[in-house]
Amino acid sequence: MRKHQWSTGADEEENEINLTPMLDVVFIMLIFFIVTASFIKEAGLDVNRPDAPVTETQPEEANILVAISGNDEIWIDRRLIDPRAVRANIERLHAENPNGSVVIQPDRQSTNKMLVTVMDAARQAGVYSISIADRN
Repeated sequence: MRKHQWSTGADEEENEINLTPMLDVVFIMLIFFIVTASFIKEAGLDVNRPDAPVTETQPEEANILVAISGNDEIWIDRRLIDPRAVRANIERLHAENPNGSVVIQPDRQSTNKMLVTVMDAARQAGVYSISIADRN
């Protein structure tokens, strides 16, 4: 009988699960993932955000928008303008907003002659800050 009790005790010790090797593997995997994660560089752009909140443009700083359509029609303030009256319209709008500049949006089908005509009219009106923007 005594022999039987000892053999039962040895069987119980063999049936226990030893977790030490499993914990060693888990810690090695944890170290591996920490080390490899520090070398991964994500692709992207660094964006410098402004500190102040963005506000809308005030009317006194508004630009004078001149659009040239594909068939060389000139539009200012959503009105069709004769090429000879461009200078007068720009002078009037520049008198209302002296800080504003002229922004010209030519269509891809418009001619360079009409673009130069509008630019010359803006210079004759006293506005030397002229920008050309692409129409979407």
